[in-house]
Amino acid sequence: MKQVRVNVRSLANMAAVRKEKRHGRDVIIVPSATLPDNVVMNGIRYEAAEIAKSFATLNRTPAPFGHPLINGKFVSAREPEGINLTWIGAHNENARQEGGRVLLDKVIDVEVANQSENGRAVLAAIEAGGPVHTSTGLLCELEPVEGDDSIRANARNIYFDHDAILLNEDGAATPEQGVGMLVNRATGEEQEIEVINSALSEADRDLDWAVDSLARALEKRERAPMLERMKSAIIDALNGFGREPSLNEKENDMTVSKEQFDSLSAEVKTLSEGIGKSITEAVNAAVKPLTDNLANMQANAKAKDDAELAGHIATIVKANLLDEDSAKELTLNAARKLAEKAKPGKAAGFNGAPMTTNADDEFAGVDLNAALEAK
Repeated sequence: MKQVRVNVRSLANMAAVRKEKRHGRDVIIVPSATLPDNVVMNGIRYEAAEIAKSFATLNRTPAPFGHPLINGKFVSAREPEGINLTWIGAHNENARQEGGRVLLDKVIDVEVANQSENGRAVLAAIEAGGPVHTSTGLLCELEPVEGDDSIRANARNIYFDHDAILLNEDGAATPEQGVGMLVNRATGEEQEIEVINSALSEADRDLDWAVDSLARALEKRERAPMLERMKSAIIDALNGFGREPSLNEKENDMTVSKEQFDSLSAEVKTLSEGIGKSITEAVNAAVKPLTDNLANMQANAKAKDDAELAGHIATIVKANLLDEDSAKELTLNAARKLAEKAKPGKAAGFNGAPMTTNADDEFAGVDLNAALEAK
């Protein structure tokens, strides 16, 4: 059977892109798909059973920036030359056969991607929302089919070499573009084989992407004034937060007054009026962690101040400076100052002066020296 290379162009699912941390590094996950079951492209049929036997070879393959080319000929993305030309820190994983097609994820290491112009271009395209095309490079053998004008061969012994990311090219969608692939490099020989460029029918997926992009753009445009107002309100409210720290508080401790907290709540309530229920719920969910945190800070600070005031009141009452009812009317700052006056003075030092005695002392008038001499 004749061996060929096939490039199959598709469209990445930009609506499902997500960001993760792996081993302490930032990565971006881009879902994509390729090879539907029993698809026929360029007269070649890719049967579901053949795909099922081979799709796992996509795992841990490179996801290069375009198909590697040397002197106008396609080469393997696993070859050192291919890696040097197209590596942007991306690979393929989680290949599976679901819903009648092969699904896989592209994992892009953000730090590595930022080290090259092509990598930065891919990150920018993802951030902008696409569209981003992919193109699977695979090897297969062609088994001729007789008696069917629409199918000239079945693909057998499929082996996936890579799944590339495409930005500024159409995926080499015509059979006339690009021939040749370097294989069997371990033997020191370069084997040139036919390259067939195919593209999956993407009319519906392109339309879905266009509709999704338009919907997101309209939503962003509608929400922009509200988001700006909300941002300004929160900034204004936070600018006034803070108070003079208590003596026993750390320098960076802060709290909010009831008036400030109520002001922030009023701003959020005003912003929520007139918008749809779903957006209202989203706003409330976004602001809730902030308001909860401010309320906790306020409660903790009040509890600390109340405890300090109670201690000062006890000191003042014990020192007979004020009765308890009057002492409880003091503010914290007033109580601090009055409590300072209630502190005991320093003890007098010994100076050898005769000590005064209590007239009721039972030993008053007793001369101890005289008693000793009498004995």
